[in-house]
Amino acid sequence: MRPQHRVGRRAAAAALTVAGGAALLAGCGTGGELRSAGPAPEAIGPTLLWPELPPASAAPYDYGEGETARIPGITVPGGDVHRLNPVAVVQAGLAARPDRSSGTADLPAETVRRIKACRTAPKECPVLRPYYRDLTGDGKDEMVLALRLGDRQLSVRVYMPESGGLTRIMSTSDAVISVELAGRDLIMRAPSAITGYEYRTAWSWDDRQRAMLPTQDEILRMPPRGDQDRRRTPGEHPSTAAPARPTARPSAGTAAPSSAAGTAPAPSAAVSAERR
Repeated sequence: MRPQHRVGRRAAAAALTVAGGAALLAGCGTGGELRSAGPAPEAIGPTLLWPELPPASAAPYDYGEGETARIPGITVPGGDVHRLNPVAVVQAGLAARPDRSSGTADLPAETVRRIKACRTAPKECPVLRPYYRDLTGDGKDEMVLALRLGDRQLSVRVYMPESGGLTRIMSTSDAVISVELAGRDLIMRAPSAITGYEYRTAWSWDDRQRAMLPTQDEILRMPPRGDQDRRRTPGEHPSTAAPARPTARPSAGTAAPSSAAGTAPAPSAAVSAERR
């Protein structure tokens, strides 16, 4: 025999479910129903212009992106760049031979002179204190260094521990508003020739190239001055904003960054030409 009491309970439960669903559906039209926002704009795909032109196969200029160099004479015990002397790293890097010669890692003669004299004239040493962050995702910190150049420009360099030695995986120079570490990206803000706008370039690790590449380069309106001030702690210089996990350690011979905030430096002629 079929258990009639079970069938009855199932039928009653089904009836309640249908009744409840009807009540919910009845309530849908009483106030929060979906409303049309109007016709959607027609999607327009990209149009290729001048398709008859042959595509370029080589860049007209070499800006040094992706250029790397092994630093001679520097060993990194245990892959710990925190144990390295930043001045010694920069001095050894003067003799480094990059994998290709774009000239972007070259420094002005006066800067080279001051680097070589960091131990005897530390106040003139252009090497700023280092910062540390794992930018490659291998679990080991990289060393981020900067050199003060003339015309209020900055040369920013990133060094990676590799096979017991040290490799420079990024080198770029610009007139800088600020340098920031955000996650595994290094972000540089530079003034534009257009009033009220700035360039913002994000450098990210590329595992195929084994280098930091400028993966995002855009021109944006500058935030209001009050917003810029709120992004920094009082007295902090724009070009030395600390990362979310500050691990900077001043070393002997490195120059402490200035705490006086000034106006944004103007881009040099070389920088302006590169932007064009």
